[in-house]
This record gives sequence, C-alpha cells and structure tokens, in this order.
Amino acid sequence: MINHIQPPQAKKALKTLSIHDDERQDDYFWLNERENEEVIDYLHAENDYYEAMTAKYKDFEHSLFQEMKARIKEDDSSVPYKFNGYWYIVKYEIGKDYPIYLRKKDALNNPEEVLFDCNIMAEGYDYFKLVGLSVSPDNAMIAFGIDTVGRRNYTLQIKSLVTDEVFSDAIPNTTGSATWANDNKTLFYTVKDEKTLRSDKVFKHKLGTSYSNDLLIFEEKDDTFGVAVYKSKSKKYLIIACYSTLTNEYHILNADIPDGEFTVFQERIRGLEYSIAHYENQFYIVTNADGAVNFKLMKTPEDRTQFNNWIEVIPHRAEVLLEDIDIFKDFLVISERSNGLNHIRIKRWDGTEDYYLPFDNETYTAYTATNVEFDTNILRYGYNSMTTPSSSIDFNMETKEKTILKEQEVLDPNFDKDNYASERVWATAADGVKVPISMVYKKGIKMDGSNPVLLYAYGSYGHTIDPYFSSIRLSLLDRGFIYAIAHVRGGEYLGRMWYEDGKLLQKKNTFTDFIECSKFLISENYTSPKHLYALGGSAGGLLVGAVINEAPELFNGVIAAVPFVDVLTTMLDDSIPLTTGEYDEWGNPNDPTYYEYMKSYSPYDNVKRQDYPHMLITTGLHDSQVQYWEPAKWAAKLRVYKTDDNILLLKTNMTAGHGGASGRFEALKEDAEEYAFLLDLENIHS
Repeated sequence: MINHIQPPQAKKALKTLSIHDDERQDDYFWLNERENEEVIDYLHAENDYYEAMTAKYKDFEHSLFQEMKARIKEDDSSVPYKFNGYWYIVKYEIGKDYPIYLRKKDALNNPEEVLFDCNIMAEGYDYFKLVGLSVSPDNAMIAFGIDTVGRRNYTLQIKSLVTDEVFSDAIPNTTGSATWANDNKTLFYTVKDEKTLRSDKVFKHKLGTSYSNDLLIFEEKDDTFGVAVYKSKSKKYLIIACYSTLTNEYHILNADIPDGEFTVFQERIRGLEYSIAHYENQFYIVTNADGAVNFKLMKTPEDRTQFNNWIEVIPHRAEVLLEDIDIFKDFLVISERSNGLNHIRIKRWDGTEDYYLPFDNETYTAYTATNVEFDTNILRYGYNSMTTPSSSIDFNMETKEKTILKEQEVLDPNFDKDNYASERVWATAADGVKVPISMVYKKGIKMDGSNPVLLYAYGSYGHTIDPYFSSIRLSLLDRGFIYAIAHVRGGEYLGRMWYEDGKLLQKKNTFTDFIECSKFLISENYTSPKHLYALGGSAGGLLVGAVINEAPELFNGVIAAVPFVDVLTTMLDDSIPLTTGEYDEWGNPNDPTYYEYMKSYSPYDNVKRQDYPHMLITTGLHDSQVQYWEPAKWAAKLRVYKTDDNILLLKTNMTAGHGGASGRFEALKEDAEEYAFLLDLENIHS
C-alpha cells in the first residue's frame, strides 16, 4: 500500500551499549530524554502523521465511538454491597465521564451520602484517577488516593465523613492505598521510591498530626520486592505484605494495638509463595510449599505461624490450580481452575457440605466478587461468557438459592446473545503441546478462509486472560470479525506449569504458541493471512513484537498497545520503574545466560530488513509500566528497516499513562481508534 504522506524520521544518534563483551548499537537511545524538546517534537510529529493517515476514516471512527457508547447504560450504578453497617454504591450519570461514590446507612431505601463525585474532582485535569477508598471502623473517616498524571503515583488524603472536610495535609508518592487500625485514628499506608516507583516503605499516621511526623514502620531493602499493607477480613490483624514474583513474606500486628510491633508470619524463603487469611484462632495459607506447583491450602494457629506448624487442609492436585479462597463465618469458598475452566467450590467449616457451583460452558468466566462481610451466608460472584453479558449474582450457601442481582445491559435493540456462537479449539504448539483458543463470532458465517480474525494474547506473569463478554467487541463481530483469545504459555490457564513453561529461559514458548495458534486458524479456514490480525498490550505487546519479527507473513495487521519491546535495555537499567522486580519473570540480563536469551527475542533488538504487517503502536507519555520511549524507539527503527509500503502508525497519548485515558468515554475513543484501523484494512467503513 503506497501512501504519499511522508512519515517522520527520527534522527539517529548512535549509542553503543556494552556488556558481557557484547555490543549493541542503538540509534534512538536519545528518545528517553523526556525533558528534551526535540523528543516531544518527534512524538508530536508522529501524532500529526497518525492524524493525517487516519483522516480518511475519521467520520467512521467517530460513528464507531458513538455506536460503542450507545450500547452502554450511561445512568448506571453498581450492585450495592454492605460493609460495617453501610451499603456502598458506585454510580454514573448521563453525559459524565467519572464515577460518583455513595453510601447508605443500614437500608437501601435510606438517603444517599455522596462520598466523592469524581466528575467535580476531575475538573481542570486531563487525567484523573481515584483509588484506595478506606473507611475507618467507626465510619467517620475515609482515606483515598488521587493521580492526576497517569503515572500511578498517588497523593494520599483523608476526608471527614462527618463534616465533609478534606484535610489539607496530603502525602505524595504513595500507592494510594491505606488501612485503619481499630482505634479509628491510626492509619497505615505505603510509599513509593520517587525514581523507581517501587512500593518500599510503610508509614504510620495519627489523626490530628502532620504527615511530616509520621513514623516509618517498615522498609523493604530488597529492591526485587514491593510492599503493601491491609487488614484481615476478620478485622483482627493488620498485615504488611512483602512480595516479589516468586517469594512472599508477611508481617502481622493485632489491629487493636496499632503502636505494637509487627511480627514476621513466616520469613521469606526464595521460591516459597504464600498468602494468608485469618479465621477464628487460625490462619489459612494458600501456598506452593513442599513442591505444590498448583498450590494447596494449609492452616496454622495464630500464635504459631512459622512454616513448621503448618497443617495441610486441601492437598496439592496435579490437575487443579488453587487460585484463591474467601473465608466466611460458616463457609470456606475456594476458587479453582482445571482444564482452563473456573470452578467455585463451597465447604462448610463443620464438614457437612462440600460442593461446586454448576457451570456448563467452555468459554465462560466465573469469579468471586466483593465479599467483604464475614458473618453472612451470601456469596457474591460474577459470571459471563463470550456470548453472555456479565451478571452479578448472590448465592445463598445454605439454601443454594441463586439471585441474579444485575445483568449487564446492552442498549442495542438488535443485540441478541443467541445470534453469537463461541467455541474452544486446540492448536498444536511447536513442541507438541496443545494450546487452547477461545473464540466468538456471529452465527452463520462461513469458515472459508475469508473471515477477518483478531487474535489476542497476553502470556506473562501467570496472568490468565479468561474468555469474557465485551459490548465494545460487538462492533467487530457484527461486521464479520471473529475474535479469538490464544491462551498461550506464560499465563496460568492450564495451571501453574503453564506459566512456568512460558517465562525466563522458556519465554519463547509464549511466542511460538501464538504463531502456531495463528497457523491453526489459517489451516482450519477460519481466516487467511490477508485477514488475520494480532493484538497485544504491555507484555502482550512484547509478544506481538517478537511474533512479527519471526512470522510477519501470517498477519495483515497488528496492534501493539503500550508494548514492552526494548527488553534488554530496560532490564539492564535498574532505575526504571519495575525493573528489579521483574528479574524473576524475564531473567536478570546482568547474567550472560539470560542476556543472550533475552537478546535473541527482544523485539527492538531483532527488527529485520523484511516486510512487516500494517501496524498501529500506541503509548502514553506518562506510562510508568512501559516507558513511552520503548514503543517510540521501536517505531523509529521499524520505519528504517521495513521493506514494505504498509502503514506504520505511532500514537502517543500526551496526557496519560499505561492504562490510557481515565474517563470511561475517553477510553472508548481509544477503542474506536483501534477498531477503525482494523476495519479500514478490511475496507469496511460502515
């Protein structure tokens, strides 16, 4: 495809990067100079080129946005949940981009109390995010965090729910989350390192005092760990969590004694992962101890928490991944996964019942939802599938009665979930392993190789992308697209080993799995290379970048959102946010073995003189997860190396970070941009 608008060309300024007697040449290293006007000018030039190249279908893009927006109930509210005597609700109003947080005392027919109207708070900001709402036990105070840049760096404040006064004293550079001791006046919170943004300190604040006088309670010195602080659901313990990719350590303190000393629950042992939940005089522990790859459940007395006191409750099972537990007064709820599918198991503490909630689909997602009350027989869970909108359900664990509280409304008179079909198929990976693919499409399409397919994957950190419903996605399905999710290794869809086989020195399995899934969809006549598209974001953008270096001929187009593509340079710079905590995922390239392996797949280092698919690359100037310069450098290098006339677009959101725009409708505009790009490549403009 020949275009007559000339793309910008970033200047070259050669920098040689040397380690392990190896040299890499980087012409675009200078783009990481955030304060350099020339860098900003280049990003603006790329944005101008993006606007020029997409001008021909801007009206269609706008109509897509309106179409997506029209399916969403604007005057919507969340299903209320009860906590400590109040019902909590999140509400949206017509024409407004941000949520309103409310509560009602005792009963839902009582007057509402507005905690925060984010529409008012967001005025004057291009980006706004409110997080970490934490109400004091006496319901009189609320702590909260605000980010107005998009860098996930929150300013923490406290508001009186009696007088509505927001205290002027504020602390910057926090995670935005905090938790109250049971005395209603002591608040524990976490602070980030100003440069790396690693959460590394826990402070204690007393109401009525200045934050400048707050006491440092805990500091995490190991730069591969982060910290968090929270309270057990039983409300008895304050808990400091120290976490890395492969190792956990917890410190506990009776929440009635906030000036006491935290004690170590079980000191860290590299490779020992565990999480804790308190019930009566015991702690329950989900752990991989003793080689329990898929995790098991153990318990220990609250006054003897060291590992040698742990007793097995639910043993390790080779075919079942134990993902989480929810503890109630009379019931234990266990979230499991087997053969890729979610299962919710309910056990009475007295041993008289043990059963599973019934689900009968292969492309569904089920999960326990907001269950903050301890003394209740009601379990709230969520359910959706690739064809079924999300439902919020209350399940009475005693009577087994199910109440659907809310099903997501799709405000489209033509929408009927029975018009769509979903299925799960299995591709064969390069090493013979079977890789599942979940897909959805409109009924009646012919599998003759002519269908456009958007294939999505993530494949890192053990994060599983479950098959889920999306009203936005209907804009593709109704125009003939098949949407597919490749459950590649690196996630935990098929258990913990599915993750282990897609990380560190096995990382390339993630990429080859995706390639084989693509070939499968082509060979089975779902699509063809002229109509196959790849989508990935963040670590999924790394996946897309690696795949198109190796097999560009399989795809007509790709979308790489905030892609992590300059793997080596980033992982060798421990001043960049997240780097040190990532060594257990990717490897530490200061070790020559990991360096060579990472170099062999790093998308930026492996750009070749070859044809590439049409490409849309997106980033955010304030991204703290994947710095903007990674996709910017990648786009600049691709422009020089690629030997085709296909479209290459780089779009930088100059006012946002990793998650994109903050308003719900502003975020929809980004979806419309991506869909318009794909549909234009299929010559679909209505």
